Amino acid sequence: MEPGAGGRGPTTREQQEATARAVVLRQLSVMARSREQLRLTLGARGIPDEVAAAVLDRFEEVGLVDDSAYADMLVRTQREQRGLSRRALEKEMRRRGVDESAATPALAAITAEDEFATALEQARKKARATRGLERPVRERRIAAMLGRRGYSVDVVLRATRAALSDD
Repeated sequence: MEPGAGGRGPTTREQQEATARAVVLRQLSVMARSREQLRLTLGARGIPDEVAAAVLDRFEEVGLVDDSAYADMLVRTQREQRGLSRRALEKEMRRRGVDESAATPALAAITAEDEFATALEQARKKARATRGLERPVRERRIAAMLGRRGYSVDVVLRATRAALSDD
């Protein structure tokens, strides 16, 4: 049986670092992750905090772990794929452990016009999907969908009206 088997984790610091590097590389090969997500994964694998910090520091030095780039990517993809608002993106970054110093600049890039444009695009999709229903039902469904995505009441109302007036 190899050292550290049985869920106790690797035993020597060298083994711990090798295991931590392998875990981080495997995690990053699947998808980008924040430093905090990687730290939690290493902790769950029995890697001591000081070893995890040293390995993650090295990965940051070589540019493989970069919370600022991760935050930018997360904002871009979540807006494009899910149509999330700035507020919902902020919550998503907190959930994923992105440091506030990395999240703030990524979120600051979203202007009020960008936010409304994304909401309007989502509202138009929902308007197309609800054709044939009565207007009040369509309004409720569009507004509810935008509300779940974190848009403010003002943006929800403007986008809903605009989407239905286009129809």
